[in-house]
Amino acid sequence: MSNGLIVVLQYTWFNHFMSAEKIEISKTNNIPHVQTPISGEEVISKRVDINDLLARARKKSKHEQFVNLIFLGVFVSLVLVTGIILSF
Repeated sequence: MSNGLIVVLQYTWFNHFMSAEKIEISKTNNIPHVQTPISGEEVISKRVDINDLLARARKKSKHEQFVNLIFLGVFVSLVLVTGIILSF
């Protein structure tokens, strides 16, 4: 047998046994249907309340100030401890 004939036979065998058309999917009717939730149940207003935005910005600003004060306190403490240790 020549190489060309072997390749054709292998290709034919592959298509015959491995073809996607041969795959059969069995359908079962005992699977319950999944219901899609209704999208209109909760109405979200498209209007933006400026007071809510300002309150959120103030809260974020206070949090940043608090974090900055903590870092400043840690830095000052380190400087004081280092100064006390080096003075002996």
